[in-house]
Amino acid sequence: MGLFGSGRDSGCQTHIDDPDAGMVLASSLRSLISRDLHDPARRPLVFFCIGTDRSTGDSLGPLTGTRLLSLGVDERRVWGTLDTPVHAANLQAAIAKVNATFRNAYIVAVDACLGRLDRVGTVTASRGPLRPGTGVSKTLPLVGHAHVTGIVNVGGYMEYMVLQNTRLCLVVRMAEIIATALSSATRDFVEASMAFEMAQRIAATRWDSRG
Repeated sequence: MGLFGSGRDSGCQTHIDDPDAGMVLASSLRSLISRDLHDPARRPLVFFCIGTDRSTGDSLGPLTGTRLLSLGVDERRVWGTLDTPVHAANLQAAIAKVNATFRNAYIVAVDACLGRLDRVGTVTASRGPLRPGTGVSKTLPLVGHAHVTGIVNVGGYMEYMVLQNTRLCLVVRMAEIIATALSSATRDFVEASMAFEMAQRIAATRWDSRG
């Protein structure tokens, strides 16, 4: 959970009420990731969806992760779902596990944040890491090489109570738009990486059979 969104190298800002929000977000994400991910076949792309299902406002990440799975994204690349959320208590361990599972993974992080009243419903895509926990005064590790945040409610006062009283409808709509945009924007990157991994496994099997 962040505070007031992210201003770091912002790629785009769009509102979920905009009919073109998904298309704008997908285009921006594809552009952002392409600037950094020069060899997608050899660098696996991973989605890190941060939050908890115990708080409506903070469930944007897990809802997005669950939706990514339903869109057919490889489950090994989705960290943080309603069934297995990634949150403050297990964030450090999850990061370590990702690093142990994938070599030099490119991480796209997703998290909810709080902001001004007139910006509630805004989704931002940015380069650089996400700083989770700032909205509720927690110091957590930076996550991601690019990130997406969604402003789910107003920040500045009684943040935990605000998160508990955030409308689920808003968060679900936001998660749907983010997940669909992420799936569309990164499909080619993920497929290239998976094809490379498969080729490596086949080559290793042939080498073992020769021995």
